Amino acid sequence: MSERDWPIDGELVVCSVTEVKDFAAFVNLDEYEGRQGLIPIAEIARGWIKHIRDYIREGQKVVCKVLHVDERRGHIDLSLKDVNEHQRREKIQDWKNEQKAHKWIQFASTESNVEIKTFEEAMYAEFGSLYAAFEAIALYGDATLAKFSLPAEGALALAKVAAENVKVPKVTVSAILELTSTKPDGVNIIRRALRSAEPKVDGAEIELLYLGAPHYRVKVVAPDYKTAEKALVKASEAAIGVMERAEGSGKLIRKQK
Repeated sequence: MSERDWPIDGELVVCSVTEVKDFAAFVNLDEYEGRQGLIPIAEIARGWIKHIRDYIREGQKVVCKVLHVDERRGHIDLSLKDVNEHQRREKIQDWKNEQKAHKWIQFASTESNVEIKTFEEAMYAEFGSLYAAFEAIALYGDATLAKFSLPAEGALALAKVAAENVKVPKVTVSAILELTSTKPDGVNIIRRALRSAEPKVDGAEIELLYLGAPHYRVKVVAPDYKTAEKALVKASEAAIGVMERAEGSGKLIRKQK
């Protein structure tokens, strides 16, 4: 389902084909309960069409572009030919994600006794989709939940469902830290430098790997490259700062030769 009752012109919609005639195909719009649309034969495929069933058939799941909506008459005109393969795949994936998000809301409702409609209204008010809202909850936790007008038990249920079901996308960046000290206690200085290279950056995980003196790999896993890069720079600057204050040296090597 969608947060709107009707689609808008230019929108891509997932449809189930219910009937195919010589001049058109009739479909149900899966995201708009009770809404039906028509795909005229001229919008089925490019070029001349001899047999319409060579291109579309009953029971098929298709992605169409909305050409025109007449709410007064209840008519929705659609095009199949105006949707390319890339758009079709992306839309189907978005639709599947939204289906999963609706199930997750049912779990949260059962957990908290908060009505499904209450969750949907709160999440649609801040995000374009329920799945996007769940992703934000998984990524940013309380900062996202604070945006929703929900009772405390509802917010806790959403957090639990997101943690159990949403796979947060991750990126990994790494570089080499070269740390050198000629001091008698140089080993301890390097240890302090490495400990300092574990600053807390929200959403980032930092791992330090010994490669053989004086080289150490800094590996950062984060939800996006901006966060990962910020953590990498912060970690390396902290370690290098410790080394320089102890009259040693340090530098970040982006690429191994």
